[in-house]
Amino acid sequence: MVVLPGEPALLSLHSARGRVALVATVLASSTAMLDATIVNVALPHIGRDLDVGVSGLQWVVSGYLLTLASFILLGGALGDRFGRRRVFTIGAVWFGVASLLCAIAPTLAVLVAARMLQGIGAALLTPTSLALTQASFVKGDRAAAVGAWSGLGGLAGAIGPFVGGWLVDGPGWRWAFLLNLPMLTAAVLASRTIPESKPEHDAGARFDVAGAALAAVTLAGITWSLTEAADRGWSDPSVIVGVVVGIVGGVGFVVRERLAHSPLVPGSLFRSRTFTVLNLATFALYATIGAQFFLVVYQLQVGAGWSAIAAGSALIPATFLMLIGSAKSGELGARIGPRPQLVIGPLLLAAGQLILARIGEDAHWIGDVLPGALLFGFGLVAFVAPLTATVMASVDEAHVSTASGVNNAIARTGGLFAVALIPSVSGLTTAVGPAAVTDAYQVGMWISAGLAVLAALISAVGLPRHAGTRASARRYTCAVDGTPLQPDPAICPPGERRERRAA
Repeated sequence: MVVLPGEPALLSLHSARGRVALVATVLASSTAMLDATIVNVALPHIGRDLDVGVSGLQWVVSGYLLTLASFILLGGALGDRFGRRRVFTIGAVWFGVASLLCAIAPTLAVLVAARMLQGIGAALLTPTSLALTQASFVKGDRAAAVGAWSGLGGLAGAIGPFVGGWLVDGPGWRWAFLLNLPMLTAAVLASRTIPESKPEHDAGARFDVAGAALAAVTLAGITWSLTEAADRGWSDPSVIVGVVVGIVGGVGFVVRERLAHSPLVPGSLFRSRTFTVLNLATFALYATIGAQFFLVVYQLQVGAGWSAIAAGSALIPATFLMLIGSAKSGELGARIGPRPQLVIGPLLLAAGQLILARIGEDAHWIGDVLPGALLFGFGLVAFVAPLTATVMASVDEAHVSTASGVNNAIARTGGLFAVALIPSVSGLTTAVGPAAVTDAYQVGMWISAGLAVLAALISAVGLPRHAGTRASARRYTCAVDGTPLQPDPAICPPGERRERRAA
């Protein structure tokens, strides 16, 4: 541990305490990443065990994304106000306990409620995990710590489907949630080794609790309607009430954010054309990514009869391409500007999804899955790193962390809407038997590909030709359910990173 004048005690990666602290933050973020990838693999088995259909299984995914998207900005604000270590520790314990509740859930209702609690825990620990890694180490070790954090987190995302398939085919789907219990260990390690980190803030500023509540109500109302309309019909009173609640909540959220002294989402961010366009593209892109992971794994297990481990491992090549190519892609975007990659990347995504749409009842991995998975992976490599870096560059330094949090929340909201809407529109929620499931799956993948093309058009038409990017200490990127939360330049300024890279 190192003490610098005017700063709290900082850690060194060369010390035992520093290495344990890094293990704590990596363990927490990696476990959350594993959970995001494993659950999709477990869905068909959960459906058979609890005797629920696709509409019920949608809530297993949507419930988690709902609370995560609604509270992730508030989680970052709580860390800034009350201490990042404190909020990180609470979030890790919360996530671990909620995972245990998921593992022992006797009914779908209990499982969905526990998943929603999981999402709140993830909203507390996700933004504080990287912030702690940034703030806890001496300047010379921060880049290495961030690199380890992002690289190992990406690796967890890569092996998640494989591990999930092995657990689901072996001990059972409940073990997919028991795998999250090491999160409790991360909380203990963090509380014992990581110094508290709490930046200065405006003493008069208050939390925008009303804004967070209105965001949650808006998403809950609309998600309920989109998910339940397939079974109940759009004329059902509860569906109509959900739509009304969502619309009223959305209007209330906009009004609240315009009037609040310390809004959850400052309206000034959206005065930037680049920021607004990128978030529209982000919504479409992560909607298509969320839909694909849901649809492909479900089709391979239910439509094609693959085992959980085979279905979960099918798209691993795309994830490894991300780990290998994300840093180079970010550097390319900084040299030539992000616009070409933000157009070409989504088009590659769409091409990969159209190939994956051919997966039928007699699918083979090499001929039917691998080509689409590779194209999908190249698309991710092309756009993910430039997208996040350009979001950072589109706002002033004072708002860069908030901008990244907004972009991350919008990405998760896109996934939430896609998982709620596309299975219903495609007919998957009512499909019975492999043939009907395959037909509905193919329709869903075409819709998903259309969203990717829409994202390309948004970037091509809306992005200024000379939009710029901002350097990042992140050397690895693995986007599964949301864009990467980037380092805070107030803690690790771009100039400092350039000096270290040159050294």
